[in-house]
Amino acid sequence: MKDFIVLQQESMLKIGDISLEGTPLLLAPMEDITDQPFRKICKRFGADLVYTEFISSEGLIRDAGKSVKKLRIDQDERPVGIQIFGHDIKSMVAAARYAEKANPEIIDLNYGCPVKKVIKKGAGAALLKNPEHMIKMTRAIVEAVDVPVTVKTRLGWDNDSLIIDQLAEKLQDTGIKALTIHGRTRSQLYKGVADWSLIRKIKQNPNIEIPIIGNGDIDSSVKAKEYTETYNPDALMIGRAAIGNPWIFREVKYFLEKGETLPQPTLEERIIVCLEHLQEELEVKGERGAVIEMRKNYSGYFKGIANFKHHKIKLMQADNLHDIRQILNEAKDSQN
Repeated sequence: MKDFIVLQQESMLKIGDISLEGTPLLLAPMEDITDQPFRKICKRFGADLVYTEFISSEGLIRDAGKSVKKLRIDQDERPVGIQIFGHDIKSMVAAARYAEKANPEIIDLNYGCPVKKVIKKGAGAALLKNPEHMIKMTRAIVEAVDVPVTVKTRLGWDNDSLIIDQLAEKLQDTGIKALTIHGRTRSQLYKGVADWSLIRKIKQNPNIEIPIIGNGDIDSSVKAKEYTETYNPDALMIGRAAIGNPWIFREVKYFLEKGETLPQPTLEERIIVCLEHLQEELEVKGERGAVIEMRKNYSGYFKGIANFKHHKIKLMQADNLHDIRQILNEAKDSQN
């Protein structure tokens, strides 16, 4: 297995062959969001490491088309982590070996997804109720592949079972190369405020040597700096705040380095990037797929733009590329 190194004196994070300076910014794996086009856009605006949507282990071993398509990686989006989820150890090991063939820099194990359809299968955050099985499965996967294995999980199942501080050492002992912690329990889903206090506690544990990545509620440059200074994670993972807002990586990185706030992107820049995103989706999913995919992103792309609501309504109703481009051009002309 490839080793990890955290060189604090040089402010360098190293996981396998990945070397990232400063406080690295990672794009969180998000189902139906972090497809290849979106990863490439975020990479261009400053994401240091991006992750695929989570991929079903059962889907991969059955060679299901939807799951296999998620393994596509372009050179210009690297470094990339492929995230898989499942409950059965044999299936997860087989899926990890399958994912390894796509040549990712990392294979990440999803032990944090809180949605019911995943929980019902005993996967994702459900494994927080069965930590012995989680450890056994993690060790089996680490031993089965040569690519570095990492884990993403939560604080615990609920506030009465906050087990992550004890679990972190056990996961480290399996041979994983980094641990991402979302500062919520499964019971919280995505509600309430993320609690990073246990992330800080784990970072202060002298027995923890692997990188600890903090996730949850990083939605601004100011918060990114505050959480970095207060909780001392080795890297920050940004999720929902990046949807339709790839600029967040550029803004956070600049603020962490310079202590200054960048101006918000202009409407023209938003439209240009939105159209680039649309074109990327077209090449991967065809016209119908691209039209549907982009509907998730319009709120983010045009958040805070005055008098844009009626344009957004039209965008959500548009069912072809010609109309989308025309609506965006009309929006640009209306601001001039």
